[in-house]
Amino acid sequence: MKRANYTPVREFVFQGFSNLQEHWLTLFIVFSALYILTLTGNLIIVTIIRIDHHLHTPMYFFLSVLSTSETFYSLVIIPRMLGSLVGLSQSISLECCGIQLFFFLGFAITNCLLLAVMGYDRYVAICNPLRYSIIMNWRVCVILASSVCAMGFLLSLAQAVAIFRLPFCNTLIEHFFCDVRPILDLACMVPVINDILTLVLSLMVITAPATFLCVSYVLIISTILKIASAEGRKKTFATCASHLTVVIIHYGCASIAYFKPKSENTSDQDQLISVTYTVITPLLNPVVYSLRNKEVQNALRKVLGRKSLS
Repeated sequence: MKRANYTPVREFVFQGFSNLQEHWLTLFIVFSALYILTLTGNLIIVTIIRIDHHLHTPMYFFLSVLSTSETFYSLVIIPRMLGSLVGLSQSISLECCGIQLFFFLGFAITNCLLLAVMGYDRYVAICNPLRYSIIMNWRVCVILASSVCAMGFLLSLAQAVAIFRLPFCNTLIEHFFCDVRPILDLACMVPVINDILTLVLSLMVITAPATFLCVSYVLIISTILKIASAEGRKKTFATCASHLTVVIIHYGCASIAYFKPKSENTSDQDQLISVTYTVITPLLNPVVYSLRNKEVQNALRKVLGRKSLS
């Protein structure tokens, strides 16, 4: 139902962390450190994959695309959040809010779909190794990466347009960036169509890829168990352990954020979950792949060795 009267809203004001004012400096230092680590880690991964010819494989190509997407994903959210913490403008125009939501969703959806593509790559490599080079040739890899990026931003555009066609009756966003649910809560009407669209998109970009990954890893694990030697099983599983770790964390956070019943929502809980998938999750990608992946570690040692010799 529409509310009787409303004045068109042209600006929103973020209220994120408003109940933690005495800890703003601490939050700024912590988030700044995590942001720098995220940027540095992802840039290192992209650089290493680019310069080390041993890493010019489909698996690491998709990893470099994921790291690039994660870098821009955090860039959309964190700098403005840091500015708000140190007392810069808490407000954002309607247009800038729409742009932030569009890019945030675009990179978030792209990341979800990329993880599914990386799971398919591991499935082909382990379950069909003799045809791997034919199935996952460079043309196919480029098409897959381009397709998930295009799909991510097309779905994001549809969601952003649907949301910002609504009239808004409140300017206070109980959040630290323009996310879907906090914006819909400001609408002058019950956004039934938008809620349905959000559910459909969540099923498409979270549930469907997660189901596909579950099936893929069931087949991968069953194939690994057929390997005769324990060393062979361990070595084969190591090639997908890092990806599986990132998948569990990434889809776990996304599922909690977008499938939690609205009746259970509180501002503090939503912000804590949002901090996890906007600040912590982008950092996990370089950390997990650098700590658990020997090929990345060896490539990093080579690069550091060359620089120290020069």
